[in-house]
Amino acid sequence: MSEIKNAVEAALKRVELPDGGNLISRDMIRALRVDQGVVRFVIEAPSAEMAQHMEPLRQVAERAAGSVAGVTSANVVLSAPTGGKAPPQLKVGGHAKPQEGVMKPAGVKTILAIGSGKGGVGKSTVSANLAVALARAGKRVGLLDADIHGPSQPRMFGLTAKPASPDGKTIIPLEAHGVTVMSIGSMLAEDKAVVWRGPMLMGALQQMLMQVDWGTKDVLIVDLPPGTGDVQLSLCQKSEVAGAIVVSTPQDVALLDARKALDAFATLNTPVLGLIENMAVFTCPHCGKDSHIFGHGGVVAEAEKMGVPLLAQLPIDLDTRLGGDGGQPIALGDSAMAQSYAQLADRLIKGGIV
Repeated sequence: MSEIKNAVEAALKRVELPDGGNLISRDMIRALRVDQGVVRFVIEAPSAEMAQHMEPLRQVAERAAGSVAGVTSANVVLSAPTGGKAPPQLKVGGHAKPQEGVMKPAGVKTILAIGSGKGGVGKSTVSANLAVALARAGKRVGLLDADIHGPSQPRMFGLTAKPASPDGKTIIPLEAHGVTVMSIGSMLAEDKAVVWRGPMLMGALQQMLMQVDWGTKDVLIVDLPPGTGDVQLSLCQKSEVAGAIVVSTPQDVALLDARKALDAFATLNTPVLGLIENMAVFTCPHCGKDSHIFGHGGVVAEAEKMGVPLLAQLPIDLDTRLGGDGGQPIALGDSAMAQSYAQLADRLIKGGIV
């Protein structure tokens, strides 16, 4: 999709403005998205008065985008400040009005939760790479970073822009590596702490689920915060979660908390699809010797005890860490780790989960 997006931007550069420049050079394009051949974007006029005369330009831009190879249709919207003020910005968080009915986006087929009992076990890394692996397998994938106090998905996907909200009501999420991503981390400065109580967390979760234009998705992966708190409770009680995957490292301290996560999902009647043992082994790049830094076999034994599948055993891997820090998830490549995530994605697809 990135090739089509680049081609659309190139086409828009050829749409010249009467007073000089083009739509790209004048920075008038907002929220450009490509989803299964459908192109959507907003043309932001400098003023409401100018916007009244820009309908012909909108039509030209729509035709230009629609003429790009691989584009099946184009949908272009005009936007402008009103009353001399900037377009309204959607404030995420706050005491939102309780959602009536099921809290599930209309275009999303399946919601899949990725949880852990404690932090630091690689849950967000697994979420990011599984999302990429599913996208590479041809699925339409969304990723919701519900770890509001510690959002990391913008860094892992190399996202630096802020989501747009042309009407102040709907958020247009960002896209990278074939995945549509929404995170509170994209709305705030990277070093800005989120100091919110439970009602504000619930408001943010509700907004990021229901006020985001997710489009049509085969699966929405929800990267949960560690533990068994308000976010897990609200998501599992109010959304149609197809199932949860619990990530843990092998050592006893992590497994103690993983058991609590398993118990929480059982209490909330959310099916546990399986366990992932992360950081299972470290292979020395110099001597080739395996070292079980965090112990060995703990998650395997727990899966057998609980009667749930062991979905994957993933090693400690330097390239995985470098890819996450650099905005290039390891699942984008063809390494052994990438193949492990591809196999995990294939297992979920063949199992009818995604």
